[in-house]
Amino acid sequence: MTDFWSTFDEPAGSTATATVAPPAPAAVPTQPRPTPAPSTPTAPAPVAAPGAVSATGLGDIDRTGGRVSVSDKSMINARADVNQLLPLKYTWAWEKYLAGCNNHWMPTEVSMQADIALWKSRDGLTDAERLMLKRNLGFFATAESLVANNIVLAVYRQLTNPECRQYLLRQAFEEAVHTHTFQYICTSLGLDQGELFNMYREVPSITEKDAWALQYTQSLEDPEFRTGTPEADQAFLRDLVAFYVIFEGMWFYTGFAQILSLGRRNKMVGIAEQYQYILRDESIHLNFGIDVINQIKIENPHLWSTDFQAEVRGMLARACELEIAYGRDTMPTGMLGLTAAQCEQYMRFITNRRCAQIGLEPLYAAVDNPFPWMSEMMDLKKEKNFFETRVIEYQSGGGLAWE
Repeated sequence: MTDFWSTFDEPAGSTATATVAPPAPAAVPTQPRPTPAPSTPTAPAPVAAPGAVSATGLGDIDRTGGRVSVSDKSMINARADVNQLLPLKYTWAWEKYLAGCNNHWMPTEVSMQADIALWKSRDGLTDAERLMLKRNLGFFATAESLVANNIVLAVYRQLTNPECRQYLLRQAFEEAVHTHTFQYICTSLGLDQGELFNMYREVPSITEKDAWALQYTQSLEDPEFRTGTPEADQAFLRDLVAFYVIFEGMWFYTGFAQILSLGRRNKMVGIAEQYQYILRDESIHLNFGIDVINQIKIENPHLWSTDFQAEVRGMLARACELEIAYGRDTMPTGMLGLTAAQCEQYMRFITNRRCAQIGLEPLYAAVDNPFPWMSEMMDLKKEKNFFETRVIEYQSGGGLAWE
């Protein structure tokens, strides 16, 4: 089986690889798309196909139909029975499901005692580190639930392949574990719960990111939405780009670098360990999403038009700017070994990589990765055995003493 967490920025195990001719470094877009208001999405309104095929798997049983063959399966608009897992068509989806199961963990298995002591210590963390940590947690605390909502309410309904749906079920559980993680951190450190879980409403850079992403899923969660027309199929593809390539593939990585940078300096080691496990999960999420996008492109090349590619490039450019603003907002004065300028460089590097992975030319001139140690963080086996670090006897955050 492919080692899915040995490299965090490659679609490992992909059978739907995007191709793009070796490009010359492209100039940075000079006129990025303006931030759309949450109530006025810029994405074209999808059009449901008349008599579109139901992809729920809950319809009446066809008593006269022939047996489903591999050739009947497809990513979207399949007429195959979505309840028939075998024979498999996309083995990469099944392998990612198995990899996710092998990566199982729970946040309460990680001790928070050292983090609690450091957080309570007057000189344990600098003011800049405390600000970064709270705003970092403030974004992630609700971001994971937004991703889960998109999977359950939009993506699962429209993806008509059973092995891909099997992986989505695993991913949905992992998003619940991640949401649990931030609840566990919040209660363990005794943070202001109202402040942390309302930052997506009250901190502008977090609000802008969440509002931007939500516009791409609002129409898809409509119970009447169906793929089956070019407009509706592109709406679904647009949603996949927004949530897999951008939300999980770009916007999580500044936060990962911030917390793991603390961990490298032996600060907030419990939180850093949990972020390592989340990063390992997210690597598979990202690679799965990229494989799905590229497979849909292969099966529906008409969707990947020149105009649509230009729109996706605009999405990635705007997303990069929003993440750069978030980096500045979380680290206005920087921290030891980490600055907002480095995060900006990192995000341009990540954006170029995501472009390449879905077959687009890079948005920015060639830029080096300022955090090469991030790829090492993907492989926990380099430093410790995951199962040997689990805490067998522990107290939950609510049961810890606060003398």
